[in-house]
Amino acid sequence: MPRFKRILLKLSGEILAGPKGYGIDEDVLHTLAAEIADVRRTGVEVGVVLGGGNIFRGLAAASRGMDRVAADYMGMLATVINSLALQHALEKQQLFTRVLSAIDMQKVAEPFIRRRAVRHLEKGRVVIFGAGTGNPYFTTDTAAALRAIEVGAEVILKGTRVDGVYDRDPEKHEDANRYRTITYLDVLNQGLKVMDSTAVSLCMDNKLPIVVFDIGTPGNLMRVVQGEAVGTLVGEYANGQG
Repeated sequence: MPRFKRILLKLSGEILAGPKGYGIDEDVLHTLAAEIADVRRTGVEVGVVLGGGNIFRGLAAASRGMDRVAADYMGMLATVINSLALQHALEKQQLFTRVLSAIDMQKVAEPFIRRRAVRHLEKGRVVIFGAGTGNPYFTTDTAAALRAIEVGAEVILKGTRVDGVYDRDPEKHEDANRYRTITYLDVLNQGLKVMDSTAVSLCMDNKLPIVVFDIGTPGNLMRVVQGEAVGTLVGEYANGQG
């Protein structure tokens, strides 16, 4: 029995790239689409926000001298490419899907209108939110938090390459400890790389929980949706490491 009725799944562009590290890996895309389809068929309403780092990362380009605003818009367009790719993969799974873009591009996506997004979710369609917030200087993490709040999602599920939130980078420190739960304030105060500070603050102000989990482990998405203790829960209260 699903624990949540409506979720917002946040995926980085790097997840779509797979082992290559760039572009879109068809096998990864197919696997993600199949897992999202399994969750949707349990009756859970699903929204998705994708990053664009597998194609273009605005902040990195800005650090190399490109105008930050232009670079961020290019990054937003990269998220639309990823959104269209995921839409195609989901439709192969026989799911009705809509891409809603924060930047007007009616040839390929519907404009983001909150009531329309909610209506699509209520009708059982998977809604993919593209182009971030539509504004430079805001990350897709912030877009995920904003869209989740706007459409009334009960939780943000952040699929990553690691199995939760650690007190330090587990890829560099073998003795890193994973948190079972952690508070928003601890994430902010410790500078943990869960989501950017704007996104975490938005979630904190609106009491929207975040679950950080390894999306690469088959079945993990379903386990999280069913309420199993997978990954790390970021919320108002915490009960330590494990």
